[in-house]
Amino acid sequence: MSESEYRGLRRGADYQFGRGAGRALFPSVDAIEVTHTSSGRPRQVIAEDGRLVTYGTDGRYTLGLAGGRRLQAHFEAPRHRVVVGDESEPFVREGRNAFAKFVQQADPDLRPGDEALVVHEDGDLLAVGRAELPGHGMTDFETGMAVKVRRGADGD
Repeated sequence: MSESEYRGLRRGADYQFGRGAGRALFPSVDAIEVTHTSSGRPRQVIAEDGRLVTYGTDGRYTLGLAGGRRLQAHFEAPRHRVVVGDESEPFVREGRNAFAKFVQQADPDLRPGDEALVVHEDGDLLAVGRAELPGHGMTDFETGMAVKVRRGADGD
């Protein structure tokens, strides 16, 4: 991977997730492997601890569990997080969606379509996925999907 491509990956992560995310996700060019599409565009970024992100056709990253763990370690709560309790923990952990009625708190800056970290109230990462509701309203809804889970921690 070229230095230019590496800088571009980091810059994209900073833009999507916030300052410092590129450094958190991709600390060193030697520590990651990038797969490419047939046209040469980056596709997946993989590290020793697993898939960090997939680079979508829309130019946004979708998180893998390893990437979610890195962002969780880098950003303080509630940033990028949706917190659920014991009632939904086993379901979300196995990859089921997180529903609004079980959300205890959420990053108020999350927007529908943003990547989200679904965490247990004790701080364990349960899953990564896409927010379906705005973070500031997740706790207000009694029905509906809060996060479309892409990968649960049991699938790790």
